[in-house]
Amino acid sequence: MAYLLDSDVFIQAKNLHYGLDFCPAFWEWLIQQNAEGKVISIEKVGDELAAGGDELSEWADERGPDFFIKPDAAILPAFTSVSNWATNQRYDPAAVNTFLQVADYYLVSHALAHGHTVVTHEKPAPLAKTIKIPTACIALGIKCMTPFQMLRHERARFVLG
Repeated sequence: MAYLLDSDVFIQAKNLHYGLDFCPAFWEWLIQQNAEGKVISIEKVGDELAAGGDELSEWADERGPDFFIKPDAAILPAFTSVSNWATNQRYDPAAVNTFLQVADYYLVSHALAHGHTVVTHEKPAPLAKTIKIPTACIALGIKCMTPFQMLRHERARFVLG
C-alpha cells in the first residue's frame, strides 16, 4: 500500500503550508518516502503540475516517472468500475464527463486497482455539481485521507536542526 497524492496536495503545500523556499523538509520527506515506495502520484497529476510553469512544475519534472507513475494494465478493470460508478450516480452528465477526463478519474482508478490510499484536500460532497475524489473513494471502498492525516500517520517530523 502506498499513499497516492492528488495534485491539490502539491499545489496547496507550495502555496500555503510548505513553500519550497521556507519548508524544504516537507519536499525532502516526499522524495524520501517515494524512494521507500510509500508515496507516489500518477502521470496525469504530474501533467497538471507541469502546466503551472513554476517552481512546483520544475520540482515535479525532476521527480519523473518514479514519482509520477504511468498507468499499467492492472488499471483497465478499475477504469470500468470507476466509470460505471460515476455514470450510475445522479450527477449532471457534464459533471460525469468532466470527471472522466481529468486526473481524478485516473487517481481513483489507480488506487482501486492497487489498493493505495488517496491523499487529497477535497471533502466529500454527495450529489454535487462535481464529483469529488473522497465521494468516489467512499463509494468504491478506497481509503482516503488528508495530507495532514498522512503526515501524522507516518509520524513525519520537520524539526529545525
